[in-house]
Amino acid sequence: MRDAELARLAGQQRNRFGYSQLVELGFTPEAIRHRLRSGRIVRRRRGVYAIAPVLEDDDGHWIELTLTAPGSFLRDRTAACALGVLDRTPPIDAIVRPGVGGPRLHDGIRVYRSATLAGETAEVRGIPVTAIERTLLDLTGVSTRAALARALREAVRLELTSLALLGDALGRFRGRRGTPRLAAALARYAGLPIEDARSGSEVLAMEILRDAGRPMPRLNHRVGGEEADLSWPELRLILEIDGGPFHLDRGEDARKQAVWEAAGFEVRRLPSDLVYEAPAALLALAPPARAGSSA
Repeated sequence: MRDAELARLAGQQRNRFGYSQLVELGFTPEAIRHRLRSGRIVRRRRGVYAIAPVLEDDDGHWIELTLTAPGSFLRDRTAACALGVLDRTPPIDAIVRPGVGGPRLHDGIRVYRSATLAGETAEVRGIPVTAIERTLLDLTGVSTRAALARALREAVRLELTSLALLGDALGRFRGRRGTPRLAAALARYAGLPIEDARSGSEVLAMEILRDAGRPMPRLNHRVGGEEADLSWPELRLILEIDGGPFHLDRGEDARKQAVWEAAGFEVRRLPSDLVYEAPAALLALAPPARAGSSA
């Protein structure tokens, strides 16, 4: 009976479970050791187990981290990866638990303590994480300006939060370390329609154009019935940023371009990687600054 309950629990947690959960299900230390000796369960890390065989995947790894002790949540870059706003796995994973005290390295995990977790946690795909606003605040202490900006852009684009909600969060975070840096990052997007973006490269393109004093385009505006990435209707110009899930079908891209050209628009195209790596390539394809611009 206990093994069936354990199997159900494992199924809910990507085949991971903690020592405290085994005890709650009624397993004695000797029963746990017996199952380890027989190979029915395997130790993943200190205090975390699984039923053999184990599928190695990101979600399972992240759940595993939170099972090292009750009340643990993914934090900063680790939480950002699980939430999908960053895609580079940090060299050392980080979690946070209730309490006080500075961070310490335990079993290869950086463990933080916090007395302000109430109301600032969430679950994504069953994985305990700090809420997106708290995650962004924590990122200010461990990430570069570029990584923080990217995480913020992606958080809004993926509708995990909004500029308004982030503004409200800044009020709650007043006095905490990192708040001024998060406020500065948020100010970069004030006035930009990033909620309408389909990709992070589109948001960055809008930021680059604004900073260069270029005419601001319409973002994902329909031209001839088809949605264009960046468009300047008064100039009869469209700039498509190729790459990502919305530009996988070249035939569809060609069909749209034919529609736009039939409507009298010039269509220019730019690989999305160049938005990040060579902003000058974007500016070379965009309309020039208007007379009197301070760019």
